[in-house]
Amino acid sequence: MSKSYTSFSTSPVGKTLIFLSLQNQSSLKTHSKESSSSCLVFVPQSQNAAPNSSLYKKPFSESFEETPLLVAVLTYMGYGILTIFGYFRDFLRHWNIEKCHIAHEREQQKDFVPLYQDFENFYTRNLYMRIRDNWNRPICSVPGAKVDLVERVTHNYNWTFEHTGKVVKDVINMGSYNYLGFAENAGACASAAIETTHAYGVGVASTRCEIGNLDIHEELEQLVARFLGVESSMAFGMGFATNSMNIPALTGKGCLILSDELNHASLVLGARLSGSTIRVFKHNNMQSLEKLLRDAIAHGQPRTHRPWKKILIVVEGIYSMEGSIVRLPEVIALKKRYKAYLYLDEAHSIGALGPNGRGVVDYFGLDPKDVDIMMGTFTKSFGAAGGYIGGRKELIDYLRCHSHSALYATSMSPPVAQQIISSMKIIMGEDGSTLGKDRLRQLSENTTYFRRKLREMGFIIYGNDDSPVVPLMLYMPAKIGAFGREMLKRNIGTVVVGFPATPIIESRARFCVSAAHTREMLDTVSLVNLQTPSSDPLHDGRVMGVRRSRRSVSQLIFYLTDSFMCLHLCV
Repeated sequence: MSKSYTSFSTSPVGKTLIFLSLQNQSSLKTHSKESSSSCLVFVPQSQNAAPNSSLYKKPFSESFEETPLLVAVLTYMGYGILTIFGYFRDFLRHWNIEKCHIAHEREQQKDFVPLYQDFENFYTRNLYMRIRDNWNRPICSVPGAKVDLVERVTHNYNWTFEHTGKVVKDVINMGSYNYLGFAENAGACASAAIETTHAYGVGVASTRCEIGNLDIHEELEQLVARFLGVESSMAFGMGFATNSMNIPALTGKGCLILSDELNHASLVLGARLSGSTIRVFKHNNMQSLEKLLRDAIAHGQPRTHRPWKKILIVVEGIYSMEGSIVRLPEVIALKKRYKAYLYLDEAHSIGALGPNGRGVVDYFGLDPKDVDIMMGTFTKSFGAAGGYIGGRKELIDYLRCHSHSALYATSMSPPVAQQIISSMKIIMGEDGSTLGKDRLRQLSENTTYFRRKLREMGFIIYGNDDSPVVPLMLYMPAKIGAFGREMLKRNIGTVVVGFPATPIIESRARFCVSAAHTREMLDTVSLVNLQTPSSDPLHDGRVMGVRRSRRSVSQLIFYLTDSFMCLHLCV
């Protein structure tokens, strides 16, 4: 069964973090009245109900096809085969019949507490190691629309690699988060970064609160605040730490964090480090979220039943593994109803969504003031590094004094700051050209074209129609390695993902569409699996299992082929 819905309404949806303060409800602003509009809603056959159509100003369409029963059975069977062979190989290693490459304690340390837990590493050494060649591939060029890869080989089943000295040229890059194509070594951004390097050097060698606060940092923060439409902002040198080190500064003991089940690891880590109580709601499911909010207000803290100091709901703008967009209009409606604070993580959506490239708030036409805390990164659409938090001036002043990222981390490198400034001004049109608008339009067109092309060809893809993150479902464990290798043979670089990063029966390939991609590149990627079948099903791009009709019984042979691929992988 598939899950899809489309709606027209007057509010947005997005990836968000909500703080509910029972002690400071009066400080929250009221929201404008919701207008009515006509709506068309298709109720999904799943746990996620259709969007509240009265809240959306534009169509909101997402699809998530449930894993077919036969595919699920064969996937579990595949992992079972891999597990059995893994234990058999461990038996051979124990008796030195097969060479053991794994780390282990010396004989003199046998009475010590073990450093290496044998069972905990079972997955790594027996499953991941078989397909390890699909990750950590070294590149030797700019990560633009095409990249050059350093060729490497392994003679011991991926335990170690050797570089051959050769370079694989012009590999179509479908893995980098280069949404607007600013990852480049020529042009206005690169030239400005070079000039800044000559003026400031590369490193700052100090924190912002000591002697590492440069004028270029303050210029960047003022520009970011203007770009987002908020009072103030603060920049950090690392995107991951922007979440993991700032959430603990905002919540603590006596606070409740409500987290979307598919949130990024940085948000999860930040929530755990804060010491707050954590509860998880179903992905993009507003009924699940509202139930947790009601229960939290009605029952308060465990045992004492005192009111929570804050209630924090954690969501994302674009979910990087699902390609879905947060239902921000409904999250904001709940925020208003329950007097909550809202923290919006736009790591993948800033620059990639909205007519002005300002993320999901811009995409849904919302007022930035409705979002109390806006977070994002510069690592994707801006071709740089680091992250930001934007909001009211009081919030930013508080973080400057309490954030571990602000007090203990080295300041952002000056050329990186200049790269962000230059690319952001291009997006805003302040460079005097239409290059920013052109790239935003090109990204939107490429996303629509690529998603439509894959659907028409029968592929099962996840996510929102406007999301540049395009997950293509593989399901079977053997396909993870086979798909990545076969694509590279055809000069296409992509990211393949499996358990534990995804549910065990939902392995996938993830494509990231860029404004730098041409139609020819996208056609090459989408048509690669329509080649004439070869005599060897294990090396047939089409039979490899990603092109799968949802209605045709004849596709059964594709499913059964995967069982043989699993056996081939184990040997």
